[in-house]
Amino acid sequence: MPRRPTLPADPTRSRVADDYQHVPRLVTAMAKDFVPSDTTGPHSHPRGQLVYAIAGVMRVSTPDGFWTLPPLRALWVPPGTIHGIQMVGKVLMRTLYVHPNAAGALWDRCQVVEVSGLLRELILALAAEPIEYPLEGRGGQIVALLLTELQAAPVIPIQIPWPHDRRLQTVCRAILAQPSLTRTVHDWGDEVGASGRTLIRLFQAELGLNYRQWVQQVRLDDALRRLALGQPVARVAAELGYRSPSAFSAMFRRALGMPPQAYLRLRQT
Repeated sequence: MPRRPTLPADPTRSRVADDYQHVPRLVTAMAKDFVPSDTTGPHSHPRGQLVYAIAGVMRVSTPDGFWTLPPLRALWVPPGTIHGIQMVGKVLMRTLYVHPNAAGALWDRCQVVEVSGLLRELILALAAEPIEYPLEGRGGQIVALLLTELQAAPVIPIQIPWPHDRRLQTVCRAILAQPSLTRTVHDWGDEVGASGRTLIRLFQAELGLNYRQWVQQVRLDDALRRLALGQPVARVAAELGYRSPSAFSAMFRRALGMPPQAYLRLRQT
């Protein structure tokens, strides 16, 4: 006897992103779970997207950069922006799609935002509503408060900008593959066919960061990924090439305003 197709637990929901793009609602929320190493491939949406997961770590890429998102962070992706998502471990995604009429009041480029406890609960509450929730009911009230909270969410300056120059791309790919590399910008010259002086100029012109700043962003990004996966601070520091956990903690505090131990406590609340 042929097996019957498995129906979704709630027929008013969907796990297909396209189903959320053209409904007559300012904001919709999709709940979708992913297995480790799942990828979405490059794509875009007519709506803005708040890429967010309540569990697991995601790496989001666009033609302009990369971002790693643990559960305390979300990435705002403006309407029409090409992006891809790679799952690091199992991911429970609870993402928002925002109509362009409402997206205009948010950011005009990709931004990492801090997800407060209230914002998280509002996202979960909307994800439990039907896709076409009653405008005058609970869903409409959730969306009104959600947009207010989203506009007030702190922006976190974490991004790994990506170059267009092929020589610079060679350097950046190598560092992404092994963030603990300790080579100087001049060490790369012979390998990529450009002098250290040229590479210094390219880093600043294309990425708006010097070489050392870009490498630090890569290490911070990888540290967030490792901490979110539960790796001890001492191990993260050692594998990223820091002389000691205290040296790593000092870098972490300068970038995020708190040491990694405080970050881990915050993540567990």
